[in-house]
Amino acid sequence: MKQTYSYQQKALQFFAVLLPIFITQLSIVSIGFFDTIMSGHAGERELAGVAIATNLFFPFFNSSLGIISGLTPTIAYLYGAGQHEKIRFVVQQGIYWSFGLAVLFIILGLLLVKPLAPLLGLEPRVNYVFTHFLAIIAFGVCPIFIGAVLRNFIDALGFTRLTMCITICTVPINIFLNYLFIFGIGGLPALGGIGAGVGTAITYYLNLLFNIIVVTCISPFKGYHIFRKLPTPSLKEWHRQLSIGIPIGSTIFCEQSIFGAVGLLMTTYGTVVIAAHQSAINFTTMVYMIPLSISMALTILVGYELGAGRFPDAKRYSRLGRILSLTFAAALASVLVNFRMEIASLYTNDPAVKSLLISFLVYAVCMQLTDGINAPLQGTLRGYKDVKITFYLAVLSYWLIGLPFGWILSTFFNMGPYGYWVGLIAGLLSGAILLMLRLRIVEKNFLQKNFE
Repeated sequence: MKQTYSYQQKALQFFAVLLPIFITQLSIVSIGFFDTIMSGHAGERELAGVAIATNLFFPFFNSSLGIISGLTPTIAYLYGAGQHEKIRFVVQQGIYWSFGLAVLFIILGLLLVKPLAPLLGLEPRVNYVFTHFLAIIAFGVCPIFIGAVLRNFIDALGFTRLTMCITICTVPINIFLNYLFIFGIGGLPALGGIGAGVGTAITYYLNLLFNIIVVTCISPFKGYHIFRKLPTPSLKEWHRQLSIGIPIGSTIFCEQSIFGAVGLLMTTYGTVVIAAHQSAINFTTMVYMIPLSISMALTILVGYELGAGRFPDAKRYSRLGRILSLTFAAALASVLVNFRMEIASLYTNDPAVKSLLISFLVYAVCMQLTDGINAPLQGTLRGYKDVKITFYLAVLSYWLIGLPFGWILSTFFNMGPYGYWVGLIAGLLSGAILLMLRLRIVEKNFLQKNFE
């Protein structure tokens, strides 16, 4: 990354950072995408089991990765300020506590899944796929968490194309492994939906291996000597990093757990609704990668400019990111409306599931538009390291507005599963409005503190 002077230069640098991030995020989420699609073609019960498992797993999983992503604004700020000697220590300590976070994640999973499963009242095969998918994918948690630290280190220095290449390499491997284990190719047993968990866990190990190769063999990363002369764990540094990371992870959890909660509430409507709802959410998650990538690019660029003391440039990047995000969201919403039947056919051949899925995709259009406003605001605020208030706003908008509103519509206005979709949209829209107000306050306070 380098200093820019005109909007044209900023746009070029923005896209240079954004495009690899987008491809990386698309590749990451495509692992879950192919898990769902391939499981669906193994049967609706396989799809339902994987759907419920991912509804429970990924809000906690992505929230934990969100905690690790707190390293990005810190490293970007140090890089912009020219404090390269501190970056190595930050990354090394991040590796330590990310491993501890992974162990804690697995322990909590072991404690919670077993008592939760009987409460869901699932069909025997759906319950079997649900519990065993989670048990197997847990083996990949430690490597992917450590790999996430290295990925954030690479991204924060502006070399987002490298992480793009790493992730692109893992996607075809994951598809191939899923194919082997789900359908039992080459003499392997056909594991159905559980096989998707096996393939994904193996892929997580390969992702870590590729990241290690990059940071130890390629400049400028090898110059930081991340795996040499490892320091003793510093609880003070852990506290400093987690004070940024935990609010980010908690915000992500508030946003994603509401989708998981709605997915679990959908179990009361039967297997067909579960399968259709999860398929719609799965596709929406894929499309969300564009505003999410813009958000991540803004965190890097805003943090870099603030570290260099260039507040006006940080504001210009923020404005540019918001305009692009809303433009992309509108374009994608148009595609979603016009091709929803073709999209539904990707997920299932079951007529009942397909019909319901087409209806859910209409609601997904509105979600994409609100996400296009919401995501870049979050990214900009993270660049300012303003994360605690953002978390409180997420709790308010998603859990105190969105979910209760959806429940009221479903229960008292007979909207059924559609009511929860309206609630999700209301939560996202209220969150966007609150974040917009918060950003104005943060920019004003930052200007007064540093430039008056």
